[in-house]
Amino acid sequence: MLDVVAWGELLIDFTSQSADEFGYPTMAAHPGGAPANFLAALAKFGAKTALAGKVGADAFGKLLTATLQNLGIETRGIVASPDVFTTLAFVTLDELGDREFSFARKPGADSQITFDELDLSLVEEAKVFHFGTLSLTDEPARSATRQAVAYAKEHGKLITYDPNLRKPLWSDLADAREQLLWGLKQADVVKISDEEVEFLFGASPAEGAELILNEYGVKLVFVTCGAAGCIFQNRLAKGMVPGLSGLRVVDTTGAGDIFGGSAVWRLLQTSKAPGELTEDELRSVAAFACASAGLSTTRPGGISSVPSYEEVLERMAGA
Repeated sequence: MLDVVAWGELLIDFTSQSADEFGYPTMAAHPGGAPANFLAALAKFGAKTALAGKVGADAFGKLLTATLQNLGIETRGIVASPDVFTTLAFVTLDELGDREFSFARKPGADSQITFDELDLSLVEEAKVFHFGTLSLTDEPARSATRQAVAYAKEHGKLITYDPNLRKPLWSDLADAREQLLWGLKQADVVKISDEEVEFLFGASPAEGAELILNEYGVKLVFVTCGAAGCIFQNRLAKGMVPGLSGLRVVDTTGAGDIFGGSAVWRLLQTSKAPGELTEDELRSVAAFACASAGLSTTRPGGISSVPSYEEVLERMAGA
């Protein structure tokens, strides 16, 4: 039995380390992709997880698959194609560690997956089905994602969703908005950033949480606000948890995904439906996820930056 299966991209993040006198960067390669980062947190804390996605039958694809296996993430749902190259993301950082993305994805392997390539047994075995929107940017992955979500819903799975907007990957931001809103309509639990709330609704984080809960059928919403922390809301309770203070931020890549995976792990520990959690329970979930995500920013990469359970608890105790 699996706790969580995630559907979507597995890729290499190249993060800028320095630049020469002409501005050309020296870059370090890290395993990444939002669904993979999300699962890495879950796996680190002991959940049974699997990723369904597509890589190239190339050196990077093999390396990424091996990385997941080493983390204990089931990889039988990873398709390796000789016809397309593993997707690459190039991440430059400003002095605060915030990111700007460029992608080698025209097309990348992740956008070329079809529904027929999904191992349906993974969905059937899992309690939770997770997806984002990089798999909605292009066909055939867009149609495959819609079919996969429908299959998961038909089989009674808890649906978790992270819009994870990457504007450079969309040729039309109106289309991006339409696809992100479609995702909201499918989900039971949503983790969304304050920037994505602004993009979709032109609203504040608190207004966005209220709107998503009341108009899209979502049971539980987390709106992350960077270093400021997180707003949480279901129909029984709402509140805010502050982020960690005094951190030396190195790289924010994957922090939102790690928040999401950490929150879902704590949700699973409650053995309660997301809509039935009390304020104290939600505050505990959000505080753990904020601490986990915050600690991840003090080291480079996404998958490679997930802190241990003991680190998170220690930091929470000292916060």
